[in-house]
Amino acid sequence: MSTHEPLIAYPEGCISGYFVRRVKRFSVEILVNDESVWIHSNNTGSMMGLLREGSPILASPAANPNRKLKWTQEAVGLPMKNTVKWVGVNTQTPNKMLKAAFEAGRLHWAEGYDVFKSEAKVGDSRADGVLRTKDESRPPLWIECKNVTMVEDEVACFPDAVTERGRKHLNNMISLVKQGHRAAFFYLIQRPDGHCFAPADVIDPAYADLFYEALELGVEVYPYRATVTEAGIALGELLPVNGKAF
Repeated sequence: MSTHEPLIAYPEGCISGYFVRRVKRFSVEILVNDESVWIHSNNTGSMMGLLREGSPILASPAANPNRKLKWTQEAVGLPMKNTVKWVGVNTQTPNKMLKAAFEAGRLHWAEGYDVFKSEAKVGDSRADGVLRTKDESRPPLWIECKNVTMVEDEVACFPDAVTERGRKHLNNMISLVKQGHRAAFFYLIQRPDGHCFAPADVIDPAYADLFYEALELGVEVYPYRATVTEAGIALGELLPVNGKAF
């Protein structure tokens, strides 16, 4: 499969409009053919540098026709060199991409595993996914997925807001590695201008410190750049972490 072919297709009936405002994080007003339309956003981050008045917005129809807001925000247009590129902001996409990429055999670090389970219970919480082998010949590989939409000086950064939840996930993964399991973070960079990955120490220095500690202890990190179009999302190349390839 080509790296340009979408692994995740957007549903039929998507609409595009222009950003007006965001209210209480989850509600976004856009203009579609000069008419106001309210859509749902599941992204609780700041989406720093993206939500500017007049920015193009791509929204998909809600799976539940009875939902109050009938559309879900999928992507935001980013001006780049006399054109506009889409940036994926739906935070459910990385989980879907992880499963699709595993099933397509696109994750070299998951080779040898043949069982995938989403929302896997671990201790008193859940991981986004876990990989196992039917014959239990390999340790379980626990995976957390993160969506990345912030880029500074060609460096893709996470998080874009202080995240206590994100630090909890790092601690959970550190604990799993200490128990002899494998643990990894799958960062999906849904914009085209990031060329390497690093934790956003300016936004959340505590997260950045814990991120580097986790790396030293054996937690794995896999930041992939995605290509977002109006048709869907393709999985691109694996980016280095602060200049280091994994």
